[in-house]
Amino acid sequence: MKALTWHGRRDVRVDTVPDPAIKDPTDVIIKVTTSGLCGSDLHLYEVLGPFLDVGDILGHEPMGIVQEVGPEVTAVHVGDRVVIPFNVSCGTCHTCGQGLHSQCETTQVREYGSGAALFGYTKLYGQVPGGQAELLRVPFGNNLPIKVPHGPVDDRFVFLSDVLPTAWQAVEYAAVPAGGSLVVLGLGPIGDMSCRIALHRGASQVIGVDLVGERLTRARRRGVHVLDLAGHGKHLADVIRDLTDGRGPDAVIDAVGMEAHGSPGAKLAAQATNLLPSTLAAKMMEHVGIDRLHALYLAIDIVRRGGTISLSGVYGGQTDPLPLLTMFDKQIQLRMGQANVHRWVDDILPLLTDDDPFGVDTFATHHVPLTEAPRAYEMFQKKQDGAVKVLFKP
Repeated sequence: MKALTWHGRRDVRVDTVPDPAIKDPTDVIIKVTTSGLCGSDLHLYEVLGPFLDVGDILGHEPMGIVQEVGPEVTAVHVGDRVVIPFNVSCGTCHTCGQGLHSQCETTQVREYGSGAALFGYTKLYGQVPGGQAELLRVPFGNNLPIKVPHGPVDDRFVFLSDVLPTAWQAVEYAAVPAGGSLVVLGLGPIGDMSCRIALHRGASQVIGVDLVGERLTRARRRGVHVLDLAGHGKHLADVIRDLTDGRGPDAVIDAVGMEAHGSPGAKLAAQATNLLPSTLAAKMMEHVGIDRLHALYLAIDIVRRGGTISLSGVYGGQTDPLPLLTMFDKQIQLRMGQANVHRWVDDILPLLTDDDPFGVDTFATHHVPLTEAPRAYEMFQKKQDGAVKVLFKP
C-alpha cells in the first residue's frame, strides 16, 4: 500500500509499504477514504524527530470502510463506514470506564510514562502505524471504531476522529457560564472549531486571536470577535479586558501550545534538538523546557480572577517555568489533556446533520491526494494558500 512516512525533519514521503494484517482476533482492517492533517503532525514534522524512526507511518485522523475483521469482532462488519479516534483505547479498562480514554490503562506507554497510545504519533505514544495511508490496522474492533451512516460526504464525519472531540472537550473544560465570555488563542482547526462549539453552547461573547489573516476572516464569518495579534502586540491584554468589562474573560482556551510565537530562544532550543544524536535529543526533549509558552502566559494574564484556562494545544517540555504565584493569586482553574474521543461522541454525533451547526461540510480548506501529502505538510507548516484544514484522499 501507499503511506506517508517520516524520513527526517521536514522530510515526509509517500512510500510503498507492506499492507497491514490482522494480528489479534479483535483487529479490524479499514480501507482509508479520508485522513486529516493535524497541527499536532507539525510537531513530528518539526521537533519530535528524536522519537521517530525512518519509515514511521504518520496520521491520526482517519475514516474509511471496514475491509476485514478478526474472528472475535462482532460490533462492525465488512462494508461498515467507520471513523477511528486518535486515541488507541480499549474501551473496557478502569480509565476508559471513567471516560478517560486518553489514559487507557491497556495501551499506556509505560516506557515513557505516557498515556494511551496514539495512531501515527512517535515512540512516546506507542509508535502505532498511522492513518495517512491506504489501509489501517485498528485494534479493539468491538469498541474503538465509531460507526457512521453511509450517504453524506466524508467531511461530515471525519472530524469525529480528533477536531470535534478535541474542541468539544476544550469548551467543556473551559466551563464558560451561560451567557459568559471566552477568548480562544489560536484559530487553527481546533481553535476555530472551539469558537463554533462555544457559540453553539451558549457563550455570549467569543473572542478569537490569531496572526493569520485568512483564519481571522474565517472566524469572523462565524460570529467571532477577532483580534489580530500582530496589530495589537503588547496591548492585546488591555484590549481584551476593555471588551470584557475590564476584568477579563470568564475562560480562555489555549489552542496554540508549543507552536506559539513570541519566544525566539525557545524556538532555537527546539530546533537544536535536530542537530543532536537522537538519544541526546530525546533526553533534551523529555527534561529541558523548550516549549514556547507565550500563549499560555497570555492566557494567565488575560483570564479574569477565578476564571478557567483550558489547554488543548500540545506542550512537550518538562521543566517549563509557570508563574504559580500569579496563578494562585488569581485563583485560576486549569484543565488540560488529550481529548477523550469516545467520551464526547454521543454528544457530537447527533449534531452532524444536514443542518450542519458547526459547518463541518465546508470546514476543510484543502482536499489533497495522498501522493501530494509532502507538499501539503510544507504548505500547512508555512501557513500558505489559506490552509487551515487539509484532508488527504488515498
